[in-house]
Amino acid sequence: MKNFVFISPNFPTNYWMFCRELKNNGLNVLGIGDQPYDELNPNLKESLNEYYKVSNLENSEEVYRAIAFFIFKYGRIDWLESNNEYWLERDAKLRTDFNITSGFQTGDIPYIKYKSKMKTNYIKAGIPVARYHLADTLEAALEFIKEVGYPVVAKPDNGVGASHTFKISNNEEMAAFFDQKWDGVPYIMEEFINAEVNSYDAIIDSNGEPIFETGNVTPNSIMDVVNNMDNSIYYIVKDLPEDTRAAGRATVKSFGVKSRFVHFEFFRLLEDHEGLGKKGDVMALEVNMRPCGGFTPDMINFAHSTNVYKIWADMIAFDHSTMPVGEHAYCAFAGLRDGKNFAMSHDDIMWKYGSQMKMVERIPDVLSGAMGNQMYVATFPTKEDMDAFYADVLRENN
Repeated sequence: MKNFVFISPNFPTNYWMFCRELKNNGLNVLGIGDQPYDELNPNLKESLNEYYKVSNLENSEEVYRAIAFFIFKYGRIDWLESNNEYWLERDAKLRTDFNITSGFQTGDIPYIKYKSKMKTNYIKAGIPVARYHLADTLEAALEFIKEVGYPVVAKPDNGVGASHTFKISNNEEMAAFFDQKWDGVPYIMEEFINAEVNSYDAIIDSNGEPIFETGNVTPNSIMDVVNNMDNSIYYIVKDLPEDTRAAGRATVKSFGVKSRFVHFEFFRLLEDHEGLGKKGDVMALEVNMRPCGGFTPDMINFAHSTNVYKIWADMIAFDHSTMPVGEHAYCAFAGLRDGKNFAMSHDDIMWKYGSQMKMVERIPDVLSGAMGNQMYVATFPTKEDMDAFYADVLRENN
């Protein structure tokens, strides 16, 4: 029996389903987390063979002891994953230290975590990238502006989501950025691209071949959602565009991805951009070597009448999957921000769209910055139907 260590299986709250499918496939599923066992979701408890509680997952010594205990009790660890961006570096270090060869090692991390280094592999894949500069001094940044012009976007080179991201439109804002940026943290500064984000979401086998593929579209900027406290919307596509599929597969090859659930982000240009492409073209943004966050795996299931938790666990256990993919639809996420004067009440929304609604929940505070406070997830047969839903739920009273 193969031993699988799942780091933080209790968060996000839907990740117990990865554990369930691993256990159903005959793996010995061993969880490490900082939530007391008695407080775990009962479904998660049933999906784990054993759980080791640490006082804090940030405490490397405690996590090391947990893995050493599992090795002593069960033997060699075959897999270790969290499927969580926050723990990717820790996962890689643990694999390296305990000789777990089924995933990224410490030496792989720079090219999958640092946005500046990602560009090397995107270029190798033949995918255009935005011009950039590592923002170390104000003087050098102003020289970069002479090359690309305003606006530019600056963010931590190794960061998650839109945390501490700045859109800079003039010299005064540039000076303010250098006053506000975190000391000792490398920032990447890139030319601003007028685009929407299109993703390639896929489960890749041990030969670097896709077992399952889909994608999502984010019409509004996550940076604006976070910085301006806007509503959050994105949707799973009914059918993956062929140019996104081609870019995604080329990226898989260039980064040497094997045996992973991935979420690659691309820009789709909303206007012609000299040196990068024409309106509608796809260009690189960043790679994420884990599933798209939050409830996106569930949304993928709703959009494609399937179970990506099982497809991923089948990849781990068997390196292929026979899980069927059924009827396709658009699956829309609307994350509404508290404090706005929406035209439709919750009851109005449920009366009109209840038959298409798949999830209605409050969003955990830790995720609300990028996702809003109250979420509605619904499926639609056409983009026109989905657009009408967005127009309704986002409309505010004057």
